[in-house]
Amino acid sequence: MCETCGCGKSDGYIIHNMKHTHEHEHSHENGYTHSHEHDHDYDHEHEHEHEHEHEHEHVHSHEKVLNLDIDILSGNNITAGMNRRFFEGRMVLCLNMVSSPGSGKTSILEKTINYLKASWKINVIEGDQQTLIDADRIEKAGASALQINTGSGCHLDARMIEDALKRLDPETNSILFIENVGNLVCPAMFDLGEKKRVLVISVTEGEDKPLKYPNIFESSHLCIINKSDLKPYVDFRTEVFEKHARIINPHLEFITVSARTGEGMNKWYEWILSQTVVFSRQGK
Repeated sequence: MCETCGCGKSDGYIIHNMKHTHEHEHSHENGYTHSHEHDHDYDHEHEHEHEHEHEHEHVHSHEKVLNLDIDILSGNNITAGMNRRFFEGRMVLCLNMVSSPGSGKTSILEKTINYLKASWKINVIEGDQQTLIDADRIEKAGASALQINTGSGCHLDARMIEDALKRLDPETNSILFIENVGNLVCPAMFDLGEKKRVLVISVTEGEDKPLKYPNIFESSHLCIINKSDLKPYVDFRTEVFEKHARIINPHLEFITVSARTGEGMNKWYEWILSQTVVFSRQGK
């Protein structure tokens, strides 16, 4: 159990190298089919229920839990700092993309890869609880992808990225996108060592999202408002959404796009390229 946010074990993740991943499927009598990897990076734990004839007295110390949370985030931040130094040394622009599920992160990345791949080497670390679906899409778009399946975990942390970087080994002067697990809560707490955090929301999610999930807006640098082609069909006022978000983070930038139609995507590409220039100057 992750003591910080209450999700599954933080060490219960599997990293898939998309060029060397092989699965085999098992079918059950009830018609359910699932796949297993040949190798497991963690041990399976089994919980056992038992009864006692006598009662136990449990004492909970809130102070102890608080200290444990601090230790966990402190350890994560130390690893994130090492990841950041690695990126700076390699001149790798790392962008951590966060969102709720279904916001369109992967669609935006596919279009972005198609636009940038002629002039930039692009790598993507995909975070999902299960499946290789998004990593497969990224590979087909033309980027090198590595999938991290977090199991019951609801976010990526710096140690996962550190392990992934050892396998991915990104080239000098390249761009690395991290597509975080779809969640607007826990990823806000975990620095991965990225240069910038990019928040993707869609107009279908409502203009009150900044008020409901302030931490993710406070910790992000850019907010992409996706699915602008659906605005005529939903109650979403961009000016109200941005007003709410700027109450939380006055420095937050905004770009409105439609990954489906391509509207506004050039502004997103220009923003990425502007970050590569700034990053290169800082690295000298």
